[in-house]
Amino acid sequence: MLSTKIADFPRQANIRPALTPGLSNDAMTAHTDNSAQSSHAAFTTGLPPTQQAIPIYRTTPSDLPSVLAQLPAPQALWARTTGFDASPATTLLLPGADHDLGGVLLGVDPAQPLWQLAGLPAVLPSGIYRLASPAPAEHAALLHLGWALGALPTHKSTENQAGHGARLLLSPDEQDAVAPLVDAVRHVRRLVNLPANHLGPAQLASEVRQLAERHGAHYREWVGEALPAAGFALVHAVGQAASQAPRVTELTWGEDHLPLVVIVGKGVCFDSGGLDLKPAAGMRWMKKDMGGAAHGIALAELVMRARLAVRIQLVIPAVENAVGAGALRPGDIITAGNGTEVEIENTDAEGRLILADALHHAIQNAATPPALVIDLATLTGAARMALGPDLPALFSNHDDWANALLRVAQQHADPLWRLPLWAPYRRMLKSDHADTLNAASRPMGGAITAALFLENFVPAQLPWLHLDLFAWNLDARPGRPPGGEAQGLRALFALLSERFPAA
Repeated sequence: MLSTKIADFPRQANIRPALTPGLSNDAMTAHTDNSAQSSHAAFTTGLPPTQQAIPIYRTTPSDLPSVLAQLPAPQALWARTTGFDASPATTLLLPGADHDLGGVLLGVDPAQPLWQLAGLPAVLPSGIYRLASPAPAEHAALLHLGWALGALPTHKSTENQAGHGARLLLSPDEQDAVAPLVDAVRHVRRLVNLPANHLGPAQLASEVRQLAERHGAHYREWVGEALPAAGFALVHAVGQAASQAPRVTELTWGEDHLPLVVIVGKGVCFDSGGLDLKPAAGMRWMKKDMGGAAHGIALAELVMRARLAVRIQLVIPAVENAVGAGALRPGDIITAGNGTEVEIENTDAEGRLILADALHHAIQNAATPPALVIDLATLTGAARMALGPDLPALFSNHDDWANALLRVAQQHADPLWRLPLWAPYRRMLKSDHADTLNAASRPMGGAITAALFLENFVPAQLPWLHLDLFAWNLDARPGRPPGGEAQGLRALFALLSERFPAA
């Protein structure tokens, strides 16, 4: 069978399926030099006068006979001869009348519209393509987004290369609708993939400062020894042993009278575990422990770019959890910004400490009670054990907001799974010497006890969404290279766009 599974194509230039008759070598050359300059590089809004867009025929095994019946006889014969069966993620190049590429047959999974086109930009010959039949309205934007994600560069060697081989023909409105989302995903991936020696607390703070400058937002920063007096004793305690001083950055944007949305992102630029040192395998990818901060930065930019009718307060506590003379110790008791005495059960449960101070600061200093509080964090291995790498855990104290987020997450193929704030487990955080432990002494329900710890710092009357995410792809899949990944970001933006639409 000459149809090829998209995921199995080698990611190299000059792929030449030599057995396909009637196609020139130039037409059969696949380019993977994906442009890093703009998400628009994956698309085009017009055609040269003498050129026609190459049709892409999406089909399932059950629909294949009717699709073949619509094709020119030579193409249909070629598809039958090769044994193309339209199984998901398979593709077949169809010969054209003038020894060029006449079309593409693509086997798809109807339940996965986001990823149907994601494998194509890396393997199709250079040219301009179009969908042969209109997609359902609820799927069109996902198809376009998947194509664009598949066109993003996947490694350093393609990061600065201009040009793009395969482009999808869209209307200007369709292109403009997908571009911010692609840019946001790419921003998250870029930040999470940076090594800790390139993205420490100071550099992460600079990302927030540059974001504020781009959108005319207000920016503040607290650094090092100034942190405890400003209400960030937990942040200071976690980060004081590192070579770069810990810090907290704050961006505010939007008119004072608009509803306030607080966004807090965990910014642990590297997590050794502290004195409760992680094993080597557990430490290897801890550059990604600032994934929550990357999501917060990207979400804030999406909101500002869309000019939603909302005021946002983005707070990023940025630290490295290092081992040194000043390292936080098991048994230490630190007083949080809200006055809670926290006994350190485990120095590797540091993310919730810095989030706690950041949440309290944002809520305490708000001119009006927030309409919504969001925190994003690569917080617990327990969430990954429960839900795996692709499914972030959602915790919330407010059913309406939680259910709305789950609904839009399903609509936008950005899945989340709600876990309970099971109050009886608070007993696991009981301390004999302070108000609370920072982690349960028993290795059970870890994602829940972490969320319960954070709940102490959010007044019960304020709607709160807590996302415990992985921010990482373990495996190479079309549109999802190994490394940093955005999870829950598009769902959150869809929810904010729904609740606070731009005027």
